[in-house]
Amino acid sequence: MKKVLMLVFAFAFVMVLSACTQKTYELALVTDVGTIDDGSFNQGAWEGMKAYAEDNGISYKYYQPASDSTDARVATIELAIQNGATTVVTPGYMFENAIWLVQNDHPDVNFIFLDGSPSNVASWDAEGNPVLLTGETAADFTVGDNVLPIFYKEQESGFLAGYAAVKDGYTELGFVGGMAVPAVVRFGYGYIQGAAYAAEELGLTTPVNINYWYANTFGPSDAVSARATSWYNTGTEVIFAAAGGAGSSVMSAAEQSTGGKVIGVDVDQKAASPTTVITSAMKELANSVYAALESIYDGTFEGGTAWNLGVNDEGVGLPQDFAAFTTFNQTQYDAIFALLVDGSVVVSGDITVAADSFNSDYVNVTVVE
Repeated sequence: MKKVLMLVFAFAFVMVLSACTQKTYELALVTDVGTIDDGSFNQGAWEGMKAYAEDNGISYKYYQPASDSTDARVATIELAIQNGATTVVTPGYMFENAIWLVQNDHPDVNFIFLDGSPSNVASWDAEGNPVLLTGETAADFTVGDNVLPIFYKEQESGFLAGYAAVKDGYTELGFVGGMAVPAVVRFGYGYIQGAAYAAEELGLTTPVNINYWYANTFGPSDAVSARATSWYNTGTEVIFAAAGGAGSSVMSAAEQSTGGKVIGVDVDQKAASPTTVITSAMKELANSVYAALESIYDGTFEGGTAWNLGVNDEGVGLPQDFAAFTTFNQTQYDAIFALLVDGSVVVSGDITVAADSFNSDYVNVTVVE
């Protein structure tokens, strides 16, 4: 009997010791449907969190939900918190319901929410009415004091990409958006405006043509590859792929075409296809995550209100590498960037208008269904 009791005591001691020494992670990133090496949104957020953690000796870890669902995202956030997370970074609008569900349950945990804000709206019907989470009776968009939504002025980044392409001599353009969500729409509309501004500046007498299409996916797709191939084969010179992982399908089509080029998105995607990517319409994801974490640790964090970052905040821009262009250069980039900063050029982010409403003497947009 004594021996049994000793064994039980020893087992209990080992379990307690194990619990006390279990590895915890203070900072957590929960990915969306992609991975931290997706060359896009997840990767940019991860690089910012990783940099801050390593600069300041803080433990960190990423988690990937088991499926593309709100339940899986909530479960993964809860797991991160159980593992010691005091700050959770979530990239992308897909977390809107998940953050709304967890923000009040964990008032001592800070959430850095990129490109989204908490809500109990699961979707919108054809008439534009909200479809709520099960059991909810009224739409709620409350942002907890522990939540910092970070948005970006994608229209400014898209503008710079379209401007650079046309200034470099491209006049047959394409735009592939993953889905017609606000951030993607703003990228596309900025792209059109930038192309038009450059065409007018150059005094072009024939409008720049832009094929414009939403692929309804953020993942690699044969349909995206086929559409991009068709465009390249019929004269499109460069395609701006604001489509997450589907951008790889555009790059693949460009690589197999004769001279087709690509504009990447979110982060510098040059490494993903060195022979085809001429630039990328970037959100400075890493910088903004780093700055948000810095505000938490220096005591200046202000949850409950959103950041909206643009050129004035160094929140968007193009990579400072213009080697893939023929004529467009750093000097030209700095000049147009300065005009955006001082307000001489204003880019519309109004997503309530139609893409082809931007048609003018300088740009002709063909929306593809």
